[in-house]
Amino acid sequence: MASKKPVKKNQPNKANKSSKTRQPSKLGLWVAGARLRTLPLAVAPVAIGAGAAAGVQAFDLWLSVAALSVALLLQIGVNYANDYSDGVRGTDDFRVGPTRLTASKLVPASAVKRAAFISFGLAAAIGLVIVLVTQSWALLALGAVAIVAAWFYTGGKRPYGYAGLGEVVVFVFFGPVAAAGTAYIQIGALDNNSLVGGAAAGFWAAAVLMVNNIRDREQDALAGKRTLALKLGARGSKIAYALLVLLPFALLVPFTMLYPATWATWLTLLFALPLVLIVSTAKTVGERLLALERASYGALAYGILLGLGLYRISNLF
Repeated sequence: MASKKPVKKNQPNKANKSSKTRQPSKLGLWVAGARLRTLPLAVAPVAIGAGAAAGVQAFDLWLSVAALSVALLLQIGVNYANDYSDGVRGTDDFRVGPTRLTASKLVPASAVKRAAFISFGLAAAIGLVIVLVTQSWALLALGAVAIVAAWFYTGGKRPYGYAGLGEVVVFVFFGPVAAAGTAYIQIGALDNNSLVGGAAAGFWAAAVLMVNNIRDREQDALAGKRTLALKLGARGSKIAYALLVLLPFALLVPFTMLYPATWATWLTLLFALPLVLIVSTAKTVGERLLALERASYGALAYGILLGLGLYRISNLF
């Protein structure tokens, strides 16, 4: 009579133990929730605005750092707010890609919401200091609108992100508003270079959101989230993405004609052209995540190089 093989009762425990060791730390979860790959989108327009201010010899390091802090905190805040709102709505139940804090239940929803409002509160506090220092009282209203827009992207009863308006609002606030605002608090007036350069940064930011929504198109359809990518369809959204990535270079033409010091910004075509190819041919989530990350870095390179080019104007004329 054959003897039975002994059952290894400790095997499940080992499996559970190994799965626990793979769990990210609390800090790691919060860092992931902040979505660091999107933060260059906050830096790019500020770099352009600071460069425009330097071009007319009005650069102020402290004000530039303060403007950058506000932009970064708003970006982090909207990322946490998006995580919270999509999580409690159930939208993220259909998601693929990076872990969401709320939907995964790894972090309480209330804590994610609190993190969003802490980020918005810190941004508002720094913004208030800027207003007090520069006496630019009109910026109070602009800051309030920016925070409201950040929350209602996916929050509230009728979030505009669910109606296909996300790219438009991202273009405005992470483009002309951020760049021209940075220049304004230093120059004391609206600056055309920061407005046009900010529009270029805005197109980059909208492109990042577009590829994110292309990645989630099928899942958003299941959740009832009518993003622009879903409305345009597979082919239309890819064409829109290509336009958003390439339009910054159309705006770069007059810059390089007027200010040859900005020519180095054309090097970011090395980011843009492969991105169009990747998104137009992508079949997997990983490829679209790669495009999202590289578009974010492309925006950063564009913003820094254009900002440096505008800064050099003061040394040439």
